[in-house]
Amino acid sequence: MLNDLDNFYFNYEEPTRSCLLALREVILKHNAQIKAEWKYKLPFFYFNRKPLCYLWLHKTYKNPYIGFVDGNLINDADLLKEKRSRIKILLIDKNDDLPIEKINHILTQALYICTNKQ
Repeated sequence: MLNDLDNFYFNYEEPTRSCLLALREVILKHNAQIKAEWKYKLPFFYFNRKPLCYLWLHKTYKNPYIGFVDGNLINDADLLKEKRSRIKILLIDKNDDLPIEKINHILTQALYICTNKQ
């Protein structure tokens, strides 16, 4: 039987499922200290027990996104703020190749902020 975290991914049809699973893999491979947990009814990723980012589906665009907890401190033109004060999101096209370099670049910035935040 699958736990809630694993179940999250398998509740979606293709290509959304594969996209979310690939995003999870990219995030977890970025740094060995990033851990996935089931928090707030979604897959959340922590770095040294500090919240880093999460995966979710955009209600309007119906595409997956990575929500960066301290996204407001990351300066990247591809991050969307929308109506959030702290979190910015990186919208992912589920029908296209993942922008792995872009994701890794933003993750590197997010890890730096997470490490140096009080």
